[in-house]
Amino acid sequence: MTAKVTVEDVGRVAELAQLELTPEETGHMLHDLNAILDHVAELNELNTAGVAPLAQVSELEGAGDEGSLRPDA
Repeated sequence: MTAKVTVEDVGRVAELAQLELTPEETGHMLHDLNAILDHVAELNELNTAGVAPLAQVSELEGAGDEGSLRPDA
């Protein structure tokens, strides 16, 4: 893992989000945020050479075909 979230980081994020976390909630949030960063670090290790950038799912091949999307009603 490249970055570790600290208790101080969790406190600052909670402050910015105007949340009052209990010590137990702070521990859970610390664990969850570090798990998210671990997952992102894993994704960053994937070889994405040759994969075209994608901004919308509708840009996928076949996604715009007739019947692939419901009518906009």
